[in-house]
Amino acid sequence: MLRILLSLIIVCSSLAGMAQKDAQWRGENRDGKYPDTNLLKSWPAEGPKMLWHFDNLGDGHASAAVTEKYVYTGGTEGDNGFVIAFDHDGKQVWKEVYGKEWMDSYDGVRTTPMINDGMLYILTGLGELVAMNADNGSLVWKKNILDEFEGSNIRWGVTENLVVEGEKLFCTPGGSQASVVALNKKSGDLIWKSVAKGEKSAYCSPALIKVGKRSLLVTHTQNSIVGIDTKDGKMLWSIDHPNRYSIHPNTPVYQDGMLYCFSGYGKGGVMLELSEDGSSAKELWRNEKLDNQMGGVILLDGKIYGSGHVNREWFCLDWKTGETVYSEKMLSRGNVIFADGMLYCYGDSGEVALVDVSNGSFNKVSSFRVPFGEKQHWAHLVIHNKKLYVRHGSSLMVYSI
Repeated sequence: MLRILLSLIIVCSSLAGMAQKDAQWRGENRDGKYPDTNLLKSWPAEGPKMLWHFDNLGDGHASAAVTEKYVYTGGTEGDNGFVIAFDHDGKQVWKEVYGKEWMDSYDGVRTTPMINDGMLYILTGLGELVAMNADNGSLVWKKNILDEFEGSNIRWGVTENLVVEGEKLFCTPGGSQASVVALNKKSGDLIWKSVAKGEKSAYCSPALIKVGKRSLLVTHTQNSIVGIDTKDGKMLWSIDHPNRYSIHPNTPVYQDGMLYCFSGYGKGGVMLELSEDGSSAKELWRNEKLDNQMGGVILLDGKIYGSGHVNREWFCLDWKTGETVYSEKMLSRGNVIFADGMLYCYGDSGEVALVDVSNGSFNKVSSFRVPFGEKQHWAHLVIHNKKLYVRHGSSLMVYSI
């Protein structure tokens, strides 16, 4: 018995260590939910206490990627992009330029660094996939996925927050014969390529889901939602979901056999029911009101929370039926995350709000205006170790919550 208990302790400690060392887009499960507890239930009128800020990031929309060791994000100087690492007191530890970045419209770095197994990965708006040593920023490998897999860039530049499963690193070059690929995360070598629908990429950051014994990569391409077996790249199913400009930046949300996929420009969301083995999908409902452009949603207690795009309200939908439970104009459209019973909403007007939905409405308990930075308020909020990370263009701000 003692031997079994010791083994369990070792395994649990190992898993906890991995969770502390890794970081990715919208949290551990890519669902915008953060595990912090005992957080403030209201803020002072001027907002929570700012611990530190850094104001030389240049143009960009990358969020923070936070581990127990470092705080990472991306920025630009001139036409080049860089990754920068800070300690938790805000002191710069290292900064490495990785090459040209997208500077044609809504300039700057588009994606949040992903930290996995001692490596850092970032995908540029020009399709350059860069792998670095997460401790010091030294280059391990890089390749241009558009060139290698005959993809073509999209109107506002490649924008995909990367995801890893085991040794596989997934990305979407959008080539007619290689719409989605899996690469070896250590070397960059090709493991498989999937034609899928042969469509271009669509700004989407994919979801990894488990259905029965099968693992699926679910993403939006130009006009479709596709479900791909991560083992071999076989496309198992597809659902038509076109919208104006073919912009689908949001990560799909999955729970108990149901998959919610959504985008802006009046298109809204569709709920799919997957078969027990994940090999097929059928449509259950659609709701065009919650047409979130790129701010994500939160699934909480059988309800979906997020902001509209064309429909400029915040919406609460029933997960099972798609019916609008309520909607309010409590904040400008924006992104949303969740921790310790509260929504954290970041409107594109620069207001950050602490919102309680426990009583069947959007109760904006507290809010403050972001004091530093410039241009668009598009980077998603991040919470780690009772700290709130807010990126606004050239500035990263860290608050005690």
